[in-house]
Amino acid sequence: MCGLLPMTGEGVFSRDNGPGKGGTGMDIRGTGLEFDQHRIEELDQLRDAGYSLYPPVFERKVTIQEIREKFSSVGHEKSEEHLVTAGRLYTVRNHGKTIFADLGDEKARIQLYIRKNDIGEEQFDLFTRFVERGDIVGVAGHPFRTKLGELTIWVDAIVLLTKSLNSLPEKFHGLTNVEKRYRQRYVDLIVNPESRETFRKRSRLISELRSYLTERGFLEFETPILQPLYGGANARPFTTLHHCLGQNLFLRIAPELYLKRLVIGGFEKVFELAKNFRNEDIDTRHNPEFSMIEIYEAYRDYKDMMALSEGIISHLVHSITGEHKVAYCGECLDFTPPWRKISMEDAVKEYAGLDLRVLSLDELKRIAGEKGIEGYEHAASWRELLVLFFEELVEERLVQPTFIYDFPIENSPLAKKHRTKEGFTERFELFIYGMEIANGFSELNDPLDQLARFQRQDEMRKAGDMEAQMLDYDFINALGYGMPPTGGVGLGIDRLVMLVTGNSSIKEVILFPSMKSEVDTMPGPPDQGDSGDT
Repeated sequence: MCGLLPMTGEGVFSRDNGPGKGGTGMDIRGTGLEFDQHRIEELDQLRDAGYSLYPPVFERKVTIQEIREKFSSVGHEKSEEHLVTAGRLYTVRNHGKTIFADLGDEKARIQLYIRKNDIGEEQFDLFTRFVERGDIVGVAGHPFRTKLGELTIWVDAIVLLTKSLNSLPEKFHGLTNVEKRYRQRYVDLIVNPESRETFRKRSRLISELRSYLTERGFLEFETPILQPLYGGANARPFTTLHHCLGQNLFLRIAPELYLKRLVIGGFEKVFELAKNFRNEDIDTRHNPEFSMIEIYEAYRDYKDMMALSEGIISHLVHSITGEHKVAYCGECLDFTPPWRKISMEDAVKEYAGLDLRVLSLDELKRIAGEKGIEGYEHAASWRELLVLFFEELVEERLVQPTFIYDFPIENSPLAKKHRTKEGFTERFELFIYGMEIANGFSELNDPLDQLARFQRQDEMRKAGDMEAQMLDYDFINALGYGMPPTGGVGLGIDRLVMLVTGNSSIKEVILFPSMKSEVDTMPGPPDQGDSGDT
């Protein structure tokens, strides 16, 4: 165990047995590292003097949050209770023979009061010369409250645990450069407590989501991320090469087709918290690598999945925020059930003033052109234009939680045909603040119908539609063994976290979002015989 406490006879630094190990002699020029050369020189001086650095362990007895809770009513007199804690130094204020510092761990901060008379002149001088903001230290001492009312540890021993070679951002403003916050999330988490709180809430949300489903009898499974065929959504995949097999593989765009295989196999209530990958644009609502949950339940339909989605999300919002109403981007979002439900056709009538059934295809295309809607020229039916009008003129206006249901069959290749509306499917999407949050169906379980729709998708893909789905014969074969009537839904985890944390950009809720490289990292052609990935 490393030395800190008086019982060990060691202080800020302890000496190695034997002579000094000497400096590193490391040259970091041209590496892109942001190390402070002055701090590297300090390390070399300490090593030359034979001091022990980067000890392997430290026995922290209590966290700072626990100190703040236990000693919330402590007085101005130094308590007899002896504390041992650890954390990062966020400020160091030298007042001659006295130093005040702020120590922080994951959840809280506390002030330190360090006097030369208490830790000794040698150790005090070492601290003054070599310990700085950003360093991680262990401390021992007694709690008390200053005359200004600040809960403080009166330090009688301190040890350097980790020397920070990088300077922290300016103490009053933290890391404010947005791009750097995303590229160097570790710094963002160190200096911005609100960022740590966002990801703490994200972790809680995922834990609550799992509990909600498992308590209702759902089983969690893991399905392949590397797939020989991609499917389950209309999206462009990432492609890689498996050298041993000599075949292309795809990062999954959705776990849907594998989870349905499980339902066919006899598991009636299944879900997967999945990382998906789609080779698409990056913006405030999209990241190529994202998280979602897909849920399937036998003997249910899309109406049941709407009810399940409403129950899950309203529960999560209340669990994380403590209420059903949430302030988001200047709006008050009300998650109190029941939520509004409206068909896509009626939504276009209400928000865009268009009754597509009474207008000819030519008239609809003219209107689409006047409104600057892309892709209308290729529409072969009014239902295809319905989707375009909805996406362009309605989506962004759906602020409160709203289920849009009954989607055209042309853009729903995995959903069951509507039981009463010709040309439509039993499919819904949930929109909140103009964002799609959930997508669910009465799942198509007719293998011949599924084959025909996959064949149409395959034709579109071969004609150049990079987002059309592949023809998965094994999945069709699985359906041939019989899948019971099934309802399914996918929920976007990242967008849910955006809503409960009040963040308007998906990059704020993904720890390490995809970013354009600052340097050219594209590999050159491999040498002959190279076995590395391309």
